[in-house]
Amino acid sequence: MTLGIDIGTYSSKAVLIDSAGVVRAEAQTPHDMSIPAPGRAEHDAESVWWRDLVLLCRKILEQGARNPAVSPSAIDAVAVSAIGPCVLPVDRNGVPLRPAILYGVDTRAHTQIDRLNRHFGADWIMEQSGTALSSQSAGPKIRWIRDEEPHVAERTWKYMTSTTYLVYRLTGSVVIDHYTAAFFDPLYDLKRREWSAGTGREICTPDTLPDLMWTTETAGTITKEAAAETGLPEGIPVTAGTADAASEAISAGVFEPGNTMLMYGSSMFLIAVKDRLPTPGIFWSAPFLFPNTFALAAGMATTGSLTQWFRTNFAHQEVAAEASGGVSAYQALASAAESIPPGSDGLISLPYFSGERTPINDPDARGLIAGLNLTTTRAHVYRSLLEGVAYGIRHNLEEMAGDGGRTDTTLTAVGGGTQNRLWLQIVSDVLGQTQVVRRSIGAAFGDALLAALSVGAVGTVGELSRWISKPELVTPNAHCTRIYDQFYPLFRELYSRSAPVVHAVARLTHHGQPGRTE
Repeated sequence: MTLGIDIGTYSSKAVLIDSAGVVRAEAQTPHDMSIPAPGRAEHDAESVWWRDLVLLCRKILEQGARNPAVSPSAIDAVAVSAIGPCVLPVDRNGVPLRPAILYGVDTRAHTQIDRLNRHFGADWIMEQSGTALSSQSAGPKIRWIRDEEPHVAERTWKYMTSTTYLVYRLTGSVVIDHYTAAFFDPLYDLKRREWSAGTGREICTPDTLPDLMWTTETAGTITKEAAAETGLPEGIPVTAGTADAASEAISAGVFEPGNTMLMYGSSMFLIAVKDRLPTPGIFWSAPFLFPNTFALAAGMATTGSLTQWFRTNFAHQEVAAEASGGVSAYQALASAAESIPPGSDGLISLPYFSGERTPINDPDARGLIAGLNLTTTRAHVYRSLLEGVAYGIRHNLEEMAGDGGRTDTTLTAVGGGTQNRLWLQIVSDVLGQTQVVRRSIGAAFGDALLAALSVGAVGTVGELSRWISKPELVTPNAHCTRIYDQFYPLFRELYSRSAPVVHAVARLTHHGQPGRTE
């Protein structure tokens, strides 16, 4: 059996599978994301990442105590995934020196992006990293620590990401997989697949970064200390791990060139698997999880987190009903939104509540709801948010296609957001494209598959397909697509016309600090 563990933005999950790919045990636990100021997003590595991992291991093993088939001694390997890239500075004892700075939802390093572009030149960065610097890039956030928290930078032994920290706590090894490392731009040389020595003076030197490995390589084995905390047997192999989106792709069978994954998570992520290194551009290029495969990736900053924001702030009645044993608040909101026609009676939302990653790469973008009138209801706004995300997905896919047309690759939808059938239908209608939906367990299941591959329980990557669930299809409604085709250009124009105003507001408030203009 193999164990997969995934640490997400708002929750974490573990899955234990047997040699036939059958799930024998699973566990889940929630946690919060800290937002200390607008534009900043953090996790405490000890109380969120490590606590979740320990708790999940204990929950899995508790199930084993009731089921002889789930024995700790039968676990052959462990693999972890997590949100990323994150930046976590640790001292020589591996102790975090500050909360982890999260992936692209954290936009604090806008000044450092400008500085690094001036120093290295945007063309050099594009050639080195395969993409332009953005809020998704880890390099500017490391520079932010040097600029804003020099006392932390001076004590830093290693800059870790989420999986690096978890694997370190499990094995004592400090590693990162090539896929995740590629998002540490401009520190990672995409063509050479190594850390660049030329960025040390401005950001950090290679010796402060983890060792590079492929995802399914063994990073080490469970230490005595980790065994005591997690309950896992000492000596079990642990892989290098990877980012959650990549594991999610594996869980849905997206590992062959020509496949594209659309992950409905707290943020949206697209991964198109390629057989050659993509041409540098506005999207993120990376080695995929296995040698000789590559990924072209895109990501929106706030998607599922928008529905959570709406639920928290505007669905108190539905949340109370859910707590009393009623339907979930999300289901109730979706049911109400189904009564609203496509186009939300003229409401258009820009989903840029934490800036935006691809394709506009604008940390100063802001959320906007246009078309409000005295007949607008909560259901209109909720549906408009779902449609706004769908328009953003279409924008990404059109740019990824390279010629402004629709992508013709297989689009596989995964993630917790796929439980929202209305949202799936809206996306297919906006795209005018069928989505393949696989009811997978998620990234943790993908981790368990990768762990099985690492120890030879599965012979080849292609053999993983026999463990993947059968797909469902979500086909577009031609009538709805025609309506959305009229609104989509207005969505694009709304951003371009409102950008000067929202950028001025961002400068005025200096990312959440009103009155500060220096």
